[in-house]
Amino acid sequence: MTLEVKGLKVEFPSRRGTLTALDDVSFSIQRGEVLGVVGESGAGKSLTGLAIIGLLEPPGRIAAGEIWLEGRRIDNLPPEEMRRVRGRRIGVVFQDPLTSLNPLFTIGQQLEETILTHLPLGRAAARDRALSLLSEVGIPAPEARYDSYPHQFSGGMRQRVVIALAIAAEPVLLIADEPTTALDVSIQAQIIELLKRLARERGTAVMLITHDMGVIAETSQRVAVMYAGRVVEIGPVHEVIRAPLHPYTAGLMGSIPKIGIEKKRLVQIDGAMPRLNAIPPGCAFNPRCPKRFDRCLAERPDPLAVGARAAACWLHAAP
Repeated sequence: MTLEVKGLKVEFPSRRGTLTALDDVSFSIQRGEVLGVVGESGAGKSLTGLAIIGLLEPPGRIAAGEIWLEGRRIDNLPPEEMRRVRGRRIGVVFQDPLTSLNPLFTIGQQLEETILTHLPLGRAAARDRALSLLSEVGIPAPEARYDSYPHQFSGGMRQRVVIALAIAAEPVLLIADEPTTALDVSIQAQIIELLKRLARERGTAVMLITHDMGVIAETSQRVAVMYAGRVVEIGPVHEVIRAPLHPYTAGLMGSIPKIGIEKKRLVQIDGAMPRLNAIPPGCAFNPRCPKRFDRCLAERPDPLAVGARAAACWLHAAP
């Protein structure tokens, strides 16, 4: 198992009390697997990624749970040791490539610096590796673009450069946070194919964070659906899409238009994600759920196994 997250809980202490942003989040990713993490804004997707790489903004803290990478626990490492893990063993692709690239340095300089920091290579070998990475991620004529600055690249090309930086030290885990959001559809498809190829050919475990179920369906083997800081459903992506177990997942699926099926109105999930200081008792989704009953209002369900999947919903509890 490349990554294993067990019972992760993230809290933000405040003057009005402690807010729980992630509550008992558990999942795993195997070598060469793409796990999609999906949900509305505020569900806790990006926060989960930041907790894994040790970049929670203070006063945010991991209050409980464990994070294991290749059999080694990493959530309790000293900051300096975690910094080495973050570049060498875990690569990160953020949503906006401009925030990940230094505008004052050329693409080649930034790649070389990353490679020299994490790999035992000389300057000439680092340059050769940087050119090879640019070619691998689909940058045309890498020698000619090597000394270009980030602003001289298009959005899609910048995102490719960020992916090259993320995989420069051959990490075992790649966390991609909304890597296709700001790109047009044709470029999205190319970035998706690149992520799939990394998993397939390099054996990289990929955690793909997005709100787009279309991207998940195209890219991932399994999907974890998050709501209000919890994983409400997890399982093989095609099973989840075809027959969702949790009412929230069903609402997400129903909001996607289908080719060949004419509908006057798409399914809509009424209401909004609860604020951290106003999460209701019982199931957090119960105010918006069309299938709620008395138990949902009083007891919070843990993930219940249903075949190869699990869903945190009392509809699947044994009678």
